Amino acid sequence: MAKRAPQPVDVLVGQNIRICRLQKGLSQTELGERIGVTFQQIQKYEKGANRVGASRLTQIAGVLGVGLPTLFEGTPTAGQAVPEASARALLTHPHSLRLLQAFDRIPSDSMRNAVLQMIESIAGTRSRKSAAKTGHRR
Repeated sequence: MAKRAPQPVDVLVGQNIRICRLQKGLSQTELGERIGVTFQQIQKYEKGANRVGASRLTQIAGVLGVGLPTLFEGTPTAGQAVPEASARALLTHPHSLRLLQAFDRIPSDSMRNAVLQMIESIAGTRSRKSAAKTGHRR
């Protein structure tokens, strides 16, 4: 039997579960224990490898303290495709949400700009705006 690829909506719901879980500060193990599944099952849900049934989705939303529609945010309407490199997808990477939350707590714009320039330098990228300020191009 051929293995089926995950559907885009399953991947998106999984990404939303992960984002909400991280925002709530829960590990995959903790979420799994609260809904009666293993952390491996949570991993499969979050990757979109396994579809989440309606009753399980309701349980997950309850534990995460979000409404069901939250877990479907970003779902395309008829005829639209799910963007692969969406901001939502970026937030599912380890540490991304923590980095964004810490960045949001930086009190001054100049400090935020300095941190952003440092990160871009480490990553080997520059925004067009910062490149224009220094006269350099990417």
